Amino acid sequence: MTVRETCLKAKENLSAISFAGEEDMNKMLAASAAALRTQAAYIIAENEKDLQNCTRGAQFADRLMLNEKRIDGIAQGLEKLIELRCPVGEVLEERTLYNGLHLRRVRVPLGVLGIIYEARPNVTADAIGLAVKSGNAVVLRGSKDAILSNKAVTKVIKDAIREAGYNPEFIQLIEDVTHEGATQFMKMNGIVDLLIPRGGAGLIRNAVENATIPVIETGTGNCHVYFEKTADLSKGLSILINAKTQRTSVCNACESLLLDRSIAEKYLPQIVAALRDKNVEIVACEECRKIMPELTAATEEDYATEFLSLKISVKVVDGVDEAIAHINQYGTHHSDSIVTEDKAAAEKFLKEVDSAAVYVNASTRFTDGFEFGLGAEMGISTQKLHARGPMGLKELTSYKYQIFGDGQIRG
Repeated sequence: MTVRETCLKAKENLSAISFAGEEDMNKMLAASAAALRTQAAYIIAENEKDLQNCTRGAQFADRLMLNEKRIDGIAQGLEKLIELRCPVGEVLEERTLYNGLHLRRVRVPLGVLGIIYEARPNVTADAIGLAVKSGNAVVLRGSKDAILSNKAVTKVIKDAIREAGYNPEFIQLIEDVTHEGATQFMKMNGIVDLLIPRGGAGLIRNAVENATIPVIETGTGNCHVYFEKTADLSKGLSILINAKTQRTSVCNACESLLLDRSIAEKYLPQIVAALRDKNVEIVACEECRKIMPELTAATEEDYATEFLSLKISVKVVDGVDEAIAHINQYGTHHSDSIVTEDKAAAEKFLKEVDSAAVYVNASTRFTDGFEFGLGAEMGISTQKLHARGPMGLKELTSYKYQIFGDGQIRG
């Protein structure tokens, strides 16, 4: 099918999910989770073909790779959605107007969701699961690097939904992985209601600049950890090492460390030793290099870069105000953390850092739909309209007004 035909097929079958009851949604999710586990060997075999064709390096391959543990994690994400309440039909507001009209504002599905993403075939299952539990149709468009994996995951889930007695054709995968196909997808006005890009800066910029349908910007993650002057070093090192090295190829990994000037000379050697023990490459400001001359100089570009690797920039700042200014200038409004024992500094950081997720004494790696109790996530929005942070079920709904009258007319 062409891109347009694929999108139209999802729209034509929208009622199969938008009018489904929550019990039916849960049966679809349970069947999908079970099928992912029982068909894991088939999915892994198809994924291995993609990995064999991958020429984009170890970092990209890590995002692409599926194994039994990751597939089980994907299935758990779907099962978590079963536990969550479907937001569709929730009454957000209800009141009677001066003229006797009774007004209700009610959550409804957005309609047809378009998801364009790179590598990660887990996004395929996450997106389908979230679409099911929020009553939306979904059109998926992954990258050519993961096409066999995405086809396998989609087939397993759709077959499971069909065998459970439901119509799965509200789920569609675009198999045209050309640049032209992506551009067509971004212009499906009147068919696709919302486009959500998940991937690198290039993909997101391309969608924001070229799409003619509404786009949720799921930004890149230049995330910071700031050691404020009262920081507990042991606590801070644990947070930093986790945020930087627990998984480097994800958007909520730490890319920049800020260190308060008053503790820099005392803490920097121990921080550097801990990072080097994990094979992290360090680029640092001039003040850091005065303390440890062997460090490589950081460039202005380094402070604004999402490395997605074992590399970090380190900069000395003069207090919490300068730390906040640096983060708001160079960060990507994703996730940033302060390590501090000062309640006032923590509150100031929480209030003034302009990011979707702001932490006190915790790793940035927690910015995740599953970790936030949302089940899976459709992406992490770094914009402010209409969703921000991990996008779960409620972020995939809109609302409409329902008005009850008794013959009222407007004079």
